Amino acid sequence: MELTDEEIAAMTPQERRDLILRLAPRPGGLPSRRTIDRIRKWRTVLVLVCVAVLIPWTVYLGITLPDHYVARNWVATWVGFDILLLAMLLLTAIGGWKRKQFVFPTAFASGVLLLCDAWVDVMTSQRGGDLTQALLSALLVELPLAFVLIAGPLRLLRIIAIRHGMIHPDSHLWRMPIPIPDLYPDHKVPPSI
Repeated sequence: MELTDEEIAAMTPQERRDLILRLAPRPGGLPSRRTIDRIRKWRTVLVLVCVAVLIPWTVYLGITLPDHYVARNWVATWVGFDILLLAMLLLTAIGGWKRKQFVFPTAFASGVLLLCDAWVDVMTSQRGGDLTQALLSALLVELPLAFVLIAGPLRLLRIIAIRHGMIHPDSHLWRMPIPIPDLYPDHKVPPSI
């Protein structure tokens, strides 16, 4: 059977998505839906346990930590952090240049590292010129670059999912399901909510 461009254009968006899902190759090696659901459940439980433990730990630290503390390995800590940031930015540049999907996690991680860098720089700076430099660096460089590195790949991921008919074009990022039809009953991705 051959479809013409006119016949495809006449289809509803739902009919086009259904056609794309029927034509999309099923990747080999995917675990069963039951296994995927079990992994998702346990990972969710693990994260929620971490949240439950981190809340009282954070309160404890807020009460007990001293206002002043001299850190060991200060230089090694910052140089090591900057080497990690440099490596993630380099991997992000390579992934973007070569148009490889590993750009998604490396860009996101680079953005988060920049947010951490800005936070620690501002919070550990001495009043005066040191703090002014940290604030300017955060506001003019680190935070805008972090936004680009985090938002850009997320937007691209959404565009790819829309382009391949995996989600409805009106879906917002925070409601976007994982675009693998095998995860859903009847191999249909749920519509936008």
